[in-house]
Amino acid sequence: MTSLPPNQPQPTRRHVLTGALATLSLPLLAACSSNDALADQAGNAGNKNYIAGDGSVMEIAADQRGEPVKFTSTLFDGTSVDTADWQGAPVLLNFWYAACAPCRVEAPDLAALHEEFGDDIAFFGVNVRDNPPTAQAFERNFGIEYPSMEEQSGNVLLAMGDYVSPQAVPTTLVLDRHTRVAARILGIAEHSTLRSLLTTALTEDLS
Repeated sequence: MTSLPPNQPQPTRRHVLTGALATLSLPLLAACSSNDALADQAGNAGNKNYIAGDGSVMEIAADQRGEPVKFTSTLFDGTSVDTADWQGAPVLLNFWYAACAPCRVEAPDLAALHEEFGDDIAFFGVNVRDNPPTAQAFERNFGIEYPSMEEQSGNVLLAMGDYVSPQAVPTTLVLDRHTRVAARILGIAEHSTLRSLLTTALTEDLS
């Protein structure tokens, strides 16, 4: 295994195995790195226009997380979003679009988790493709009540390039109270796994 620089974070990779979580070491790799399997697929997605991740989970220890996430964006309703306003509470970012089959599979679980955690954790979708009517129809169909950013400009993906490959949809990120990336799910966000990550983000001591 290639050695990482001294300051490189050392997250873990977890797989759901018959309801249990098995922990394996995994280096944190930028989405554009040739060593990132999802990034490798980005140029070979064919006509499906998305990369079906394997549901793998990367968690980053609190003392090994990078700098706070910084970007501005606009919600479909025209509201401006600035990550500088997110300090103090965890945030979930889900990258999606309406015709993405895995996005449709995970949507009911995301809606349920928002209902459970929405008072304490900010949920945002990052829609990488759709116009407002298409995105809003998806949200109505699946009962998604949290807002989504209109991301056709690529502004958010550019800012999150170390964690999200442009075609790695869906991808879900959990940010800690200091807006640092604490966890990433590539592919469908399985309900119990994401619930565990959100609970950790909500209860961890970052003092």
